Amino acid sequence: MEFDVVIVGAGPAGLSAACRIMQLAQEKEQETTVCVVEKGSEVGAHTLSGAVLEPRALNELFPDWKEMGAPVETAVKGDRFFFYLSDKRAIKLPNFFIPKPTHNEGNYIVSMGNVCRWLAEQAEGMGVEVYPGFAAAEVLYHDDGRVKGIATGDMGISASGEHKDSYMPGMELHAKYTLFAEGCRGHLGKQLIDKFSLDAGKDPQHYGIGIKEIWEIPPQKHEEGLVTHGLGWPLYESGTGGGAFMYHAENNQVYIGLIADLNYSNPHMSPYEEFQRWKHHSETKKYLEGGTRLTYGARAISKGGYNSLPRMYFPGGLLIGCDAGTLNSVKIKGNHTAMKSGMLAAEAVVEALALGDTAPADLVSFADKIDASWLHEELYSTRNFSGFMHKFGILLGSAMVWMDQNIFGGKLPFTLNDDKHDYAAMKSAAESKKIDYPKPDNIISFDRTSSVFLSNTNHEEDQPCHLTLEDAAIPLAKNLPLYDEPAQRYCPAGVYEIVEGEDGKQFQINAQNCVHCKTCDIKDPSQNITWVTPEGFGGPNYPNM
Repeated sequence: MEFDVVIVGAGPAGLSAACRIMQLAQEKEQETTVCVVEKGSEVGAHTLSGAVLEPRALNELFPDWKEMGAPVETAVKGDRFFFYLSDKRAIKLPNFFIPKPTHNEGNYIVSMGNVCRWLAEQAEGMGVEVYPGFAAAEVLYHDDGRVKGIATGDMGISASGEHKDSYMPGMELHAKYTLFAEGCRGHLGKQLIDKFSLDAGKDPQHYGIGIKEIWEIPPQKHEEGLVTHGLGWPLYESGTGGGAFMYHAENNQVYIGLIADLNYSNPHMSPYEEFQRWKHHSETKKYLEGGTRLTYGARAISKGGYNSLPRMYFPGGLLIGCDAGTLNSVKIKGNHTAMKSGMLAAEAVVEALALGDTAPADLVSFADKIDASWLHEELYSTRNFSGFMHKFGILLGSAMVWMDQNIFGGKLPFTLNDDKHDYAAMKSAAESKKIDYPKPDNIISFDRTSSVFLSNTNHEEDQPCHLTLEDAAIPLAKNLPLYDEPAQRYCPAGVYEIVEGEDGKQFQINAQNCVHCKTCDIKDPSQNITWVTPEGFGGPNYPNM
């Protein structure tokens, strides 16, 4: 199938790009065909975000979004920040001590899954073809090396590689320009960065793992519009960076979650278990008691910021949103920046399409547009965040971020680089403190199996495993004796296990549990695990994350 533009991923970046392309094409009376492919079973099924939305990009894309019925209704009415000292103690920090960009006046508590569903409706109304359930499995190239488009994955192939009765070959989608908006650690984006050396001269990307639940709590405990963030316990006990959040949304619901930096060093640390512990903190538990857990999910977060941004253009295409890493780490927000990157990409694409046969393969103008936009200004002003936090720790690092943002406005006369990959930060199990996590009480805390059930995750079991090992011997021969095989703990879905078999210990991959968070692809200390796309429709089915 031939299109002017193919967009991989129906998240905020991809859908904003699609909408803006059609807006500009209509303004210029320029006939343009756009296709969006999405690996989730529906738009929003794989979208997971906190989320407090800064509406700046949405205001630009659809100035009358309120009248259009966008699901952006719960305005932030209160902003609190805690430093958790222990499981029972916390200090509420005065606003003066909070970096200015983290304040949330004018922002909204939203389900980004629902926002993306709404964006998809707008895109389709303008003529965009949106295809959920089709996973982009391969990048296609012209003979001269330009990106030609993508191929969706074959369906109906057994685990042994044979065609089943349900076999259906993938499709080739060709385009003049292909935009990759897969989200954090995109499978194809990762390949493109490597092929075109897009990260040359840049800091390595840094990541966190975000784990989220939605609860319905008693009405008398609900404070619609209240936003709470916190640092400290329990993560600081293992020297791990990150923090937690609770957002009081509509309908007596709260969105709660924990983000753990993936540059942690203790292989015994489990982000999932740390989240379960945090829920028992007195400041959290008092809201959850008497409530009902509705859903669960997890997703990696690109948080390296400006210094880790790769070159976002290459022959025949662009990287946008979190596929490139446009999240603002100080604000802990990436939706408005992802949307803006998609909108700027749309401007570059439409201008190029108007040139016809003389259109350039490399859309250098996209980089120029970013540099001239508020997106560049915002990301550049927060460029030292990762360096401060990773080099100086939570307390001193936070103090330096405050000084950078509140006194110097992000304009310190130096740039602090952070050139150590997250996976390389892990120490051996022998030199790390063992962590004994409490058993779940099945009231506030829960095991992974019941959590994955709430994510509505499903994969066709008889298909090739989408979690591939470069060397099948490494988990037992290297990672187990050296790191006590940390995949057992960093995976938030219980995908990886060490089990006793007839021939002794075995490394078991329960791929059907995978919630597509990409943590294994990022954190494996041997860089032995590669996440590739499974069959379309596979993975979580988040209703409103």
